[in-house]
Amino acid sequence: MDPREISVLDYDPRPQLVTKVTEVDKAKFPAIDGHNHLRRLAKDPKAIADYVEAMDECNVEAVVDLDGGWGEALEEKVKAYSPYPGRFYVFCHIDWEGIDEPDWPDQTVAQLEDSVRRGARGLKIFKELGLGVKTKDGKYLPIDTPKLDPVWARCGELGIPVLMHTADPTAFFTPLDKHNERLKELADHPEWLFMKEEYPTKAELLEQRNRVLARHPGTQFIAAHMASMPENLALLQQWLDQFPNLYVDCSARLSELGRQPYTAREFFIKNADRILFGTDGNAMGQPLERMYRLHWRFFETYDEYFDIADSHKFQGDWRVFGINLPEDVLKQLYRDNFFKLVGED
Repeated sequence: MDPREISVLDYDPRPQLVTKVTEVDKAKFPAIDGHNHLRRLAKDPKAIADYVEAMDECNVEAVVDLDGGWGEALEEKVKAYSPYPGRFYVFCHIDWEGIDEPDWPDQTVAQLEDSVRRGARGLKIFKELGLGVKTKDGKYLPIDTPKLDPVWARCGELGIPVLMHTADPTAFFTPLDKHNERLKELADHPEWLFMKEEYPTKAELLEQRNRVLARHPGTQFIAAHMASMPENLALLQQWLDQFPNLYVDCSARLSELGRQPYTAREFFIKNADRILFGTDGNAMGQPLERMYRLHWRFFETYDEYFDIADSHKFQGDWRVFGINLPEDVLKQLYRDNFFKLVGED
């Protein structure tokens, strides 16, 4: 075959490099998966039992289900997990319906209070804020809209964190051309490309989010996916230094962290009290244990150049290096930082 006929989208080299493979079946310390999407799991008692069994196999103490919603659906989900106390935490959502109505802020605060009464332990904000929710004039609702100020403030008063997903990988905001490092991924998911005139830029979205952080120092924010800036940990460090109420989770970003292992290790050690463990769930359909064990391998070993697609899904056409964190850092990452924000049952 003429190699010039091989499409870049089909190119899938098999490395000849032979490196050490460390199997880490269980986390060294009990872990809280602080960012997961269990979707319809709560509808099936047998599926919940199987999930808990897999958690036990991997030393996962608890999982945060970010698909809580609000109202009766939220309460039913909390009730479904009740046979397993301390194993599941549920975060609620905001109902964007009626965003243009004058009483929407008050109604949303009331809904938030109701969600907490029904068992919600935090508020999850999806990237639709900034990239999906529109006002009646057809414009995207900015993240720093004053309409949400009462909601952010009430979260602080209620003592619940806001887990916010803002923007996406930088490659999703750059031209889809031969220079885009996530070309294969975007070819499969063109809807993830936000390099279009209708969307705000990534910089604009992150600036909007940071203005919210500045306006609400009494509310704790967990910026998902390394605050959507794992590609530039120096910039992320500036934000952590600037905003004491900012925390981040590492969910679905092993691919970015693992290609800069020296910098990532230093970053995790320096900010050991500000980073939460999370996975974002397994989008590959692989066994749950496989997903978790790849995370343990990354955080607890110096294994080199290994594939971590099964830790979430294919993200970037490269492999990663483990960062072998110290035990005191692992304890904070895996468990302590979550309970610092959410509180133990």
